[in-house]
Amino acid sequence: MLPQYQRFDTFEDFRANYAVNVPPAYNFAFDFLDAQAAQDPERPAMVHVGPDGARRELNLAFFSKGSSRMAHAFKAMGLGKGDKVMIVLQRRVEFWLAVLALQKVGAVPVPSPHLLTAHDVEYRVNKAGIKACVVEEDFMERVDAVAAACPSLKCFVRVGARSAEGRWLAWEALENAHPDAFPRPERAAGGEDVSFIFFSSGTTGMPKMVVHNHNYPLGHITTGVHWHDLRPGDLHLTVADTGWGKSIWGKFFGQWMAGACVFTWDYRGKFVPAELLDVISKHGVTTFCAPPTIYRFLIRENLADWDLSRLRHCTTAGELLNEGVFHAWKKATGLTIFEGYGQTETTLQIAAFPNMPVKPGSIGKPCPGWDIVLLDVKGRVCAPGDEGEICIRLGDGKTVGLFDGYLYEPEKTASVMFGGYYHTGDKAWMDEDGYFWFLGRNDDLIKSSGYRIGPFEVESALITHEAVVEAAVTGVPDAERGQAVKATVVLASGYSPSPALVKELQDHVKRVTAPYKYPRVVEFVAELPKTISGKIKRAEIRAKDEGKTSEPTL
Repeated sequence: MLPQYQRFDTFEDFRANYAVNVPPAYNFAFDFLDAQAAQDPERPAMVHVGPDGARRELNLAFFSKGSSRMAHAFKAMGLGKGDKVMIVLQRRVEFWLAVLALQKVGAVPVPSPHLLTAHDVEYRVNKAGIKACVVEEDFMERVDAVAAACPSLKCFVRVGARSAEGRWLAWEALENAHPDAFPRPERAAGGEDVSFIFFSSGTTGMPKMVVHNHNYPLGHITTGVHWHDLRPGDLHLTVADTGWGKSIWGKFFGQWMAGACVFTWDYRGKFVPAELLDVISKHGVTTFCAPPTIYRFLIRENLADWDLSRLRHCTTAGELLNEGVFHAWKKATGLTIFEGYGQTETTLQIAAFPNMPVKPGSIGKPCPGWDIVLLDVKGRVCAPGDEGEICIRLGDGKTVGLFDGYLYEPEKTASVMFGGYYHTGDKAWMDEDGYFWFLGRNDDLIKSSGYRIGPFEVESALITHEAVVEAAVTGVPDAERGQAVKATVVLASGYSPSPALVKELQDHVKRVTAPYKYPRVVEFVAELPKTISGKIKRAEIRAKDEGKTSEPTL
């Protein structure tokens, strides 16, 4: 029988009474998947739509049996407890099977994005000591190019139609060669054992290796049951690539534990908003999560052209939601967008939930189980209205969903876990009602003429102008002000850089937000520098601008 999770009518009750039950030596693949599949094998688990548009409906038995077959295969290849395995599979069904199979043998999945270069592969394999890789057929050459320089890499599995050759083993042959059941080993991985390594997106410096243990999935009950508001029968779509932690947030543990069915759209190539709307409408998606950028593209479409009547709940995370997008989406669909905040190092920390009033522009309130405070530069708890760093108080018991540290880098772990807190490096302020308002990374804040300006505030104002597709706001050296606000802008089709447009954008910001925040420097570019996870690399813009004056540029 599906575990029954208590629902709460008010956020106050939720905050006061919600608790996570952590069984000893918990292992999701055995304790949830196999257990649930034994009781209800036909329960829908995934609707998968491939690049060719073909729809597959897969149940719990499919994932239980398939992961067991691959667990036998991985064990036969010599993989065992603690061995690290890079997975590059985009949104293929095999991604889920691989993760679950590795949990069963005790090996550690290292999800990785398809956009990695051969150099990236070499860095990550050697940094983490990765022993095996399971990759898309069109990714094999990138691994082959650096395999000789990666002494820890011993096992190679490809997924796809290409024939396996040389060092490469074919997924299909491996899966078909083994039985459907994989009994739980006497010393199976679980509990505090390592279950995942995520490479952070690396907006500043090289990416860090974030370690989570086997209790990590239980932290996503809050995500799936309470934030996504999922129930049995729901069909949930999170737009995220499997190479990043956000896919685990929205396409895996919390959704299945809530009894919902995961909708996976394996699109390849450039994102087309109309195609996403087609998929939501055609397949009857009921709950939806996407970064604000996706919502910004969707509201530019004529949403009345699609039947979104089965869509009932929407969430967003990954960056800050512009208030204009919030209102435009609600006007077109009648649906509120519930914002959430977290990191690769955590599960959901702060969020707007269905059992609380939503304040557009706020990331909500701290989730149950997370003791969150804002600390000033002297380590003092901030009063309402004062900005500070988002920090998590480290009590005697481990916060379920908080990472264990950075792999092989105790000094980096110590740099964020000290004084009884985990320091996120993110700035926010809290209002009198306990709602948090995100300001940005510590390094991203702009100090101009005594004011402290968060880049999101200005970016939010800029993208409400029809000429602006994207904007990144940074500080540029200024002799009088210390720093001046600079906007790096990507223009919409039909607009061209000009002094008149600079003035128009500056005046627009003055009208939308506090006038002192307007960008004194505006630069137009074809695209913004981003990490492979899509996050803006403001540090790269700042580095390019070192030594420049605050004269307007085009």
